[in-house]
Amino acid sequence: MNRTHHTVKGQAIALVLLALCCNIHSDAAPRLPRRMISLPRLTLWAWERREDLSSLDTSKFAIAYLDQTLTFGLYVRNQPRREPIIFPRDAARIPVVRLETASDAVLDDDARRQAIHAILSSAEQPGIAALQIDFDAIRSQREFYRALLVDLRQHMPPNLPLSITALASWCSYDDWLPGLPIDEAVPMFFRMEPDRRRAAVSVAEFRIREALCQASVGISTAEAWPPDIAGKRIYLFPDNGWRVDSPAKFERKLP
Repeated sequence: MNRTHHTVKGQAIALVLLALCCNIHSDAAPRLPRRMISLPRLTLWAWERREDLSSLDTSKFAIAYLDQTLTFGLYVRNQPRREPIIFPRDAARIPVVRLETASDAVLDDDARRQAIHAILSSAEQPGIAALQIDFDAIRSQREFYRALLVDLRQHMPPNLPLSITALASWCSYDDWLPGLPIDEAVPMFFRMEPDRRRAAVSVAEFRIREALCQASVGISTAEAWPPDIAGKRIYLFPDNGWRVDSPAKFERKLP
């Protein structure tokens, strides 16, 4: 073989090796949910507190706001958001439905139907960018929660992303999330009761292993952040409210 042939062959091999390296790198990086790819990387959680976010930079931030709370008892009780919130005109808005259980909670098919009916009132609001469910389901409630999410996904607008919050244990060693019809599960690395009481976020027990949890993370303005949040979708909770905790200040701190 002549020298030119060897050079061309060597270049081809180099290109193949480069492509393999690129593929390995992209596989290791968080894969953003397809239906959520157009949303800003940073989302501000706005819980039950009066908030004026009218001046927010909507090219950088979405807003996930508590829209209603459903409490399961002998029947399902609905509590709409009580405190007002002012949005920028073009904000990417994500209503959050919080689920809670009373001591006498009956989690049956009728309760699931009542909950779906109530949740759809949030999911069908005009102009929203996604829907998020917040439920710290204990082990005995997970079958009910799974069935609720399956039914909800079937009744929701097909192109609307479905997100849930998740205890860190669900995303690390407690394997029950695979197969859920959701776009993401957001591991909450703050006030994770009882998870956060037992260990720091850096220990191996809380390393994220579940694929549904890989692309997003929930952190707060007052607690330590996990080290591996680069490239992920960030949900940020304000310990002092957004009138005190400046979104721009914390945006500058993110990798």
